[in-house]
Amino acid sequence: MTIYIGILTSGGDSPGLNAAIRGVGKAALNHYGMQIIGFRDGFRGMMENRTMRLEAADLSDILTRGGTILGTSRDKPHRMPVGGKVQDMTDVIVGNYHDNHLDVLVCLGGGGTQKNALRLKEKGLNVITLPKTIDNDVALTDITFGFDTALGIATDAIDRLHSTAHSHHRIIVVEIMGHRAGWLALGAGIAGGADVILIPEIPYAVESVAEAIRERSRRGKSFSIVAIAEGALSIKEHAELQSPTNEKGGLKKKESKKAETGYTPETQYAEKTVRLAKQIELLTGLESRITILGHLQRGGIPSAADRLIATRLGTACVDLIDQGQYGVMVATRGDGTKAVMLEDVAGKVKTVPPDHPWVLSARHVGISLGD
Repeated sequence: MTIYIGILTSGGDSPGLNAAIRGVGKAALNHYGMQIIGFRDGFRGMMENRTMRLEAADLSDILTRGGTILGTSRDKPHRMPVGGKVQDMTDVIVGNYHDNHLDVLVCLGGGGTQKNALRLKEKGLNVITLPKTIDNDVALTDITFGFDTALGIATDAIDRLHSTAHSHHRIIVVEIMGHRAGWLALGAGIAGGADVILIPEIPYAVESVAEAIRERSRRGKSFSIVAIAEGALSIKEHAELQSPTNEKGGLKKKESKKAETGYTPETQYAEKTVRLAKQIELLTGLESRITILGHLQRGGIPSAADRLIATRLGTACVDLIDQGQYGVMVATRGDGTKAVMLEDVAGKVKTVPPDHPWVLSARHVGISLGD
C-alpha cells in the first residue's frame, strides 16, 4: 500500500528549506516508494488546497537554491485572514488532508510551526516537523537548519564593517536578527571580532556599553563594533516588559499603532537601534553609524553545513514515517537525529544560557555584553 506524504514550509524563509524538501522527497520516492504532495505557501496553501505533486524532476537542482520551491507564509490554521476576517480554518485544513488521502503531513518551520503542527496533531492528523530558523531558537534540538548560513552572512558583514569603522574612526552598530534569542548575534559577534555584543538574554546598561568603548579609546583604539540582536533590551526596557500593567497596555498600543500606521516589529527594532546609537554617540563623543542586516541574513545559497543538516533531517523524517512514528519533531543530536514529542517542543524557546560556553568565551576575550 502506497504511503502519501504531504509537505509544506511555514514561517519565514530560511537557507536549507529546499535541501530538506529534497531530502524528504528523494528518500520517499527512491528508497521507500512513497508519494509526496507539496502544499504551496504554507498552511494557507493547504487551506486553499493548492498542491503540486513532487516528482524526481522537481527535486533536481534545488539542493543549493535558497528560499523554498513551495513558497511560504506566516498564516496560522486557527487564526487565518479570510474574506476580511480572521477565522479558524483548522477544520478546512483537516478536510484537505483527508481529501488528498494523506498518511502524514511534514511541516518545515520554526517555533510557530511547531505550535501549529501540534494543533493539527490534536485534531487527529499524523504530523512530523523539521526545525528551521536562522535564530536557532527551537527547543530540544542542537541546531536548526538555516542558522549556519545566516551566521556566516552576519560574520562576513561584521568583517567588512571593520575596515570602514577603522578608516573613519567610528562606532558601527550592526543590528542582527534574533528577537527572542541571541544565538546569531552572539556567534557572529564573537566570530567577527565585535567589541560589544547585546542579546535579549542579557539586559544591558547603555552606560556600560559606552564605558567599554571609552576604555578602548583610552587604549588607543579608534573604532568599535557593536553587534546587537534586534530583540536586545536595556535593563529599563526589560523591567518594563516584566510589569503586567505595562505588558497589557503596551500590547494594545502596539496593535493599534500597527493597524493605523503599518507599524511593524521590524520598525520597532530599528527605532531602538537608532536610539541606542545616538545614546552611545552622546556618551562617548564618537561618531556612530548603523547597519541593519535585515532579510539579507535569510537569503542566498545555503552553507554546506545547512545542506547536510537539512538532508539528514529530511531522510530521518522518512525513516520515521516508514516506522509509523508521528506527532514528533526530528531534532539534531550530535551527528544523528532524535524524534522529540511535539508537546515537549511547542511553545518553548531555546535561549542562550548565561553560563553558555559562547558567553564565557566572549567575556574571556574582552567583549562587553553590556551588563
